[in-house]
Amino acid sequence: MHVQEWLDTVPAAAVYAVVGLVIGLESLGIPLPGEIVLVSAALLSSQHAGVNPVILGACASLGAIVGDSIGYAIGRKGGRPLLAWLGRKFPRHFGEGHVATAERSFEKWGMWAVFFGRFIALLRIFAGPLAGVLRMPYWKFLIANVLGGILWAGGTTAVIYYVGVVAESWLKRFSWLGLVAAVLIGLTSMLVLKRKTKKATAHSEQAEKEPVPAVD
Repeated sequence: MHVQEWLDTVPAAAVYAVVGLVIGLESLGIPLPGEIVLVSAALLSSQHAGVNPVILGACASLGAIVGDSIGYAIGRKGGRPLLAWLGRKFPRHFGEGHVATAERSFEKWGMWAVFFGRFIALLRIFAGPLAGVLRMPYWKFLIANVLGGILWAGGTTAVIYYVGVVAESWLKRFSWLGLVAAVLIGLTSMLVLKRKTKKATAHSEQAEKEPVPAVD
């Protein structure tokens, strides 16, 4: 069953809870389709008077902020062994190449990686745990986490809600265009991420193979 169709069968309170829970678990480090659930719920709110977009956005923001904070605490306590364990459990999401790509983003951007990571699928899962593993000061993490969570969750809800209200009839008539666009965007993102991951993996393997200079 389609996500939006399923959400349409449950009470509004359950929609808020599901959105907050799924986004919270994804932010914590569990690879779940948080963005898909949020977009589906926001579109539902534009067509269903019982689902309030303001409450929906607030629940999504809360889930994102709390989930990231728990992920940070787990990463800070578990350290790098946690990343190795996640790599064994979820190799498609926490492989060495993915970790290397995320680490380079954190080294380059710092707290901005947490903020902008909310808008990128890979970093959205990594941001909290990796910030904890890398011992980012919590106050920096919290500022980026709160601002990024509110802007991503609230902004996504608002945009999809108003698009649904204004263009509902158009979307129904030309839904295949949206499907084609979504497929093309998804394939492009997947190919770019795959290429970056392959480069990062190759770089890591090359670094491991380089001989360590002898110490006199």
